[in-house]
Amino acid sequence: MNDAMDYRSAGVDIDAAEDAKERYRRLVESTRTAGAVGAFGSFGGLFRAPTGDNPLLVASADGVGTKINVAIESGRHHTIGHCLVNHCVNDILAQGAVPLFFLDYVAFGVLDPAVAEAIVSGVAAGCRENACALIGGETAEMPGLYTAPDYDLAGFIVGTVEESAALGPDRVRAGDTIVAFESTGLHTNGYSLARRIVSERMALGVHEAFPGEDGATVADVLLRVHRSYLAIIRPHLRRVHALAHITGGGIPGNLNRALPDSLDAVVRTGSWNVPNVFRQLGDAGGVSIDEQFRAFNMGVGLMALVAPSDTGALLESAAQAGVRGWVAGEVVPGSGAVRLEDR
Repeated sequence: MNDAMDYRSAGVDIDAAEDAKERYRRLVESTRTAGAVGAFGSFGGLFRAPTGDNPLLVASADGVGTKINVAIESGRHHTIGHCLVNHCVNDILAQGAVPLFFLDYVAFGVLDPAVAEAIVSGVAAGCRENACALIGGETAEMPGLYTAPDYDLAGFIVGTVEESAALGPDRVRAGDTIVAFESTGLHTNGYSLARRIVSERMALGVHEAFPGEDGATVADVLLRVHRSYLAIIRPHLRRVHALAHITGGGIPGNLNRALPDSLDAVVRTGSWNVPNVFRQLGDAGGVSIDEQFRAFNMGVGLMALVAPSDTGALLESAAQAGVRGWVAGEVVPGSGAVRLEDR
């Protein structure tokens, strides 16, 4: 029959999927840790159970939002996976957990093995940075759901923490210091607003220079890799009372998650200079300062709540890693609110 159909005619290329899978092999194997078990290509990933007196597993799933659109528009796919891993690492770090393993999910309208390889190369880079094994994942081709060249990316992380060492609001005390650590830019939130401002108000394409960034393009600025804070915080986890990963919702919408109902966080917004990218976006978009602090991280990627006597150790750890940290406020009696004060 000359009208015979096959999977390729329906929009799914099995050969491309096999090509992508083989491209992944060396990337996945480059992330292998002592806990990883089994060979590449199994139906499920294997990992040895964590040891300890009373270990807990901490799991999280997330994506990178519309930052993907910048990668697609610029044709730069090799860092978006790194952002994904670092975002997920920071999320479980907020509960005192260190990562064990990671899985990724990439979905295409039309699978391009080279693009898939670039995406997973970023995932592997993030896993290597954080000593986290990439033990599995899924690459899907779904014509009709996604339109080429669009794709989506999600990640799933599992880490561990001793139950007695889990961080949270119950550890926070009045008088604790709030230590802030700088971000590398927008990280992975606020992109729907940022992209609209850049395209509609600033009238810039991804390959044009971003104002005030010494010749860096829009893509350079918006694709900066989401920073992992694991190396800074891990040596001092026993000193930390609580952590807030500053993602969607900004400082007010994330720092409050680290507070008990009886305490407030007073954040002095004058304690740091808001980076150029946020000032440019706020000015060009006419975005109110309150909305900026809700939509963007404003230059702060992580906040740690610690006893004043432990502040110096965290700041020194950040300095050794080449990351700026500073005292941004303190914890006071209250009702679980975050108070932004311009002083």
